[in-house]
Amino acid sequence: MILHKFWSAMMAQINKVANLFWEADPVAQMRYEYDQAVAQLKEGRVGLEQYRGLVERVTRQVQANRSHVQKLEAETKAYLKAGDRVTAAKFALELQKAKTEHAANEQQLQMHETAYGNSLKKIQHANEKLIELRDKIQKYDAELKMSSAEAEIAKLSETFDMNLTTDFGEIEAVIQQKIDQNRGKVRVAADLSAKGIAAIDAEERMQAQLAEQALTDFEVELGLKSPETTPVAQTAKDLGPATTEPVAEKQTNS
Repeated sequence: MILHKFWSAMMAQINKVANLFWEADPVAQMRYEYDQAVAQLKEGRVGLEQYRGLVERVTRQVQANRSHVQKLEAETKAYLKAGDRVTAAKFALELQKAKTEHAANEQQLQMHETAYGNSLKKIQHANEKLIELRDKIQKYDAELKMSSAEAEIAKLSETFDMNLTTDFGEIEAVIQQKIDQNRGKVRVAADLSAKGIAAIDAEERMQAQLAEQALTDFEVELGLKSPETTPVAQTAKDLGPATTEPVAEKQTNS
């Protein structure tokens, strides 16, 4: 009784381990079964080829028996026509034996042909089933991988919660803060790059006005323009408030 319990417990544990491996990768298990069936089918095909060789040998014997029977019939008839009954009787006896052997070989050939046909049909049917099994394994493998991917996606959709209370939310906040800081640096650099532009523009305008005034004075010296037509007031105005009043007085005194 104790040994029986021990044996039952051990077999239960072995069965548990076997089920664990069985359920770990069922597609691999199906492929293993498929490979085993293919190997058996190959062995069956080799046996069928050998059996067909036997059928071909019996067929050749039957054909030889038929030819021998036909030859004996012809010789027996020939001796009968020649009136040699003794020789014809010998050939008739041999013909009888040949016909008996031929009939036995014919029966054996028929039996072998039937057995070969049945075996061939079984192997063809098994081959069709193996093709169906192969397609089914590929389908199950694809469906299993797809369902596994869908399960992982569903799990990730729950994990990728961008709430600030989660790690992903905190990481997102840090990233957004760094983006704001980088944008701030870019804005400061842009603002600093524009510093002094107004003063440079004012200086360029002043230089342009001075150049225009110098050209006008030169035209007056050449007599191309009279002083009355020179827009002194407007020039002084363009040069700025600090120099407007002195320039106007100078033009008035002259």
